[in-house]
Amino acid sequence: MNTPPPVIELRTSPHLHTPRSVEGIMRNVVYALLPICAYAIWLFGISSFVLLGMTTAACVFTEHWVCRMSGRESSIGDLSAAITGLLLGLILPPGFPLWMAAVGGFIAIGPGKMLFGGLGFNVFNPALVARAFLQAAFPVAITAYTPALALHRFMELIPSTLAVPLMKAQPLVAWSNSVRVDAFSGATPLMMQKFDHISTSLWLLFTGQRAGSAGETPALLILVCGGYLIARKMMDWRVPVAMLGSAGIMGEVFHVIDPVLYPSPLFVLLSGGLMLGAMFMATDPVASPVTPRGIWIYGSLMGTITVLIRSLGGLAEGVMYAILLGNAVSPLIDNLTQPKTYGARKKEGAAPKKEVGA
Repeated sequence: MNTPPPVIELRTSPHLHTPRSVEGIMRNVVYALLPICAYAIWLFGISSFVLLGMTTAACVFTEHWVCRMSGRESSIGDLSAAITGLLLGLILPPGFPLWMAAVGGFIAIGPGKMLFGGLGFNVFNPALVARAFLQAAFPVAITAYTPALALHRFMELIPSTLAVPLMKAQPLVAWSNSVRVDAFSGATPLMMQKFDHISTSLWLLFTGQRAGSAGETPALLILVCGGYLIARKMMDWRVPVAMLGSAGIMGEVFHVIDPVLYPSPLFVLLSGGLMLGAMFMATDPVASPVTPRGIWIYGSLMGTITVLIRSLGGLAEGVMYAILLGNAVSPLIDNLTQPKTYGARKKEGAAPKKEVGA
C-alpha cells in the first residue's frame, strides 16, 4: 500500500499569532478613554457630555455613510470611528459649538481616514487632522476655554455650545429659571505661563481642575488609563516614554537658560495636551514607525518639536503639530532604520573583497 506524500504548506510571516482582534484592541482603548471622558464631564458639565456625543456620532455616521456610498460593508463595528470621535471631543474646548464639532467629525473620518483607504491606511491621526482643520477654520472658537468646576455646569450649557452657524451665542437660562449664565473664557496654564509668566500649581495640573480642552487636563488620570493599555500590551510604551522624556529634557534645557521665562520640566510634562497626545495619539500604530530604533526617534522628535514650538513659537501649545509632523516623517524613519538583511553588503553593488594571495 502506497503512503501518500506529505503535504507541505507554505505560508508567509508572521507565523505566530495572538488571539487578539482589532475589535478587541479597540474595545480596550474605549475602556481606557471612558474614565477620562467621565472626568471631563465632571469638570465641565453637560456641555462636555454633549460635545463628546456630537463628535462621536459625527465620526460614526460619516464612516457608515462613506462605506455605504462606496458599496462596502459598514466598518463602524471595529470601534475605530468611535475612538476617533472620543479623542476629538477630548481635545476640543468644552464649550465648542456643536455644529463645528460635527464638521470636525466629518473631516476626521472623511479626508482624515477614509480618503486614504480606511483603518490601517491613514497617514495621519484622524482626530488631529480634524483639530488642525478646526483651528484654521475657527481660530476664535477653538481658543475659547472655560474654567473647570463651574457652579451650574450640570444645570445649563456653556452659551457657545448651541451657537447657530454665523450667529453669536446668546446666554442660556438655567432649568431652574433662576440663574443666568453669561459668556466667559479662561486662559489655560500654558497661555498664562507663556504670555503673562504666571505659573500654575502642579497639583492643579495633576488633577486637571483648570481651564483647557475637555480631556487634556487630568495628567494623572491619563497616565493611569494609558498604563492600563501598556499593561495589556496594547500600546507600545516606548512611544510615550520617548516623547515625554525628550520633552522633559528639552524643558530642562530651556529652564536652565532662563528660569523666569521658561517653566520647569515638570510643568512642561503636565500642562497642555502633551500627556494625552503622548499616550493616546502619538501611539497610533498605523501612523507610527515599526522598527525599534525608529520608534525611539519618532517619539523623541515629537517631544522635542513640542517644546520648541511652546518655547520659541508664537503658539502656547505645539503637541498637535508635533504629532502630525511625526506622522509625516514616520515612513522615512522606518526606511532609514530598517535592520540590515543577514548576509547583505553595506552598499549594494559593492565589489567583493579579494582573498589574500589571490
